Amino acid sequence: MTDRYAVIGNPVAHSKSPQIHAAFARATGQDIAYERLLAPPGGFAAAVRAFAAAGGRGLNVTLPFKQEAFALAATLTERARIAGAVNTLRFDGGGALGDNTDGVGVTRDLVQNLGVTLRGADVLILGAGGATRGIVAPLLAEAPRTLTIANRTVDKAYALAADFAALADVRAASAAALEGRRFDVVIHATSAGVRGDDTPAWPAGLFAPGALAYDLAYADDPTPFLLWAAAQGAARRADGLGMLVEQAAESFLLWRGVRPDTRAVLALLRP
Repeated sequence: MTDRYAVIGNPVAHSKSPQIHAAFARATGQDIAYERLLAPPGGFAAAVRAFAAAGGRGLNVTLPFKQEAFALAATLTERARIAGAVNTLRFDGGGALGDNTDGVGVTRDLVQNLGVTLRGADVLILGAGGATRGIVAPLLAEAPRTLTIANRTVDKAYALAADFAALADVRAASAAALEGRRFDVVIHATSAGVRGDDTPAWPAGLFAPGALAYDLAYADDPTPFLLWAAAQGAARRADGLGMLVEQAAESFLLWRGVRPDTRAVLALLRP
């Protein structure tokens, strides 16, 4: 019998995850079906339970439900526990196992696919939500010189930085406090752009010479953040499609016990 998987979120119609996992399945000889599952606000837990009760084997979780998935999981992997957010659920006999593959997806895309040197770099993350939670610890493991979290509601940035204080000196800042500072890697981790919002008004001049602007979101056209970064003179720009593929491969490994080669899928999606 074909095993069922899905990506759950709101919005979710734009997701390329079905194409990615179909390609992984073909390449590895796995018999799976993968779909999109739109969950209404307040209806995430019910949608997850209904999918599992109907025989679903696993879910990728996207905005805005990663922290709800963390609360729902019966057991957690260590990286999900550290992140405080879950983007992958696997349904076993004992309930849902929650994992977080976002961080490994980001670091593999940055280091292996884009050739970015994170060691000794000054890294800025814009946003302090569930997406940021998933990537802080793996980024710290790459030994950047500094890692700063900025958020429009600065208290959220300070709270998130405090959650990771045991790992390293994670800094927090308001948008205004970024004035005059320069970063080698600027990661956009808010939902602006995904939901059609305008990019928040971050200060000008954030990009050091040769800096990379990286958006966790992805789209067929440049995201609002990447358009802004280009106008700001960011030397390099990339969206989150590579991250999506890399974190999907890690989810596939959790579900199926085999990690697919991502290069062919990246070439397929980004000729």
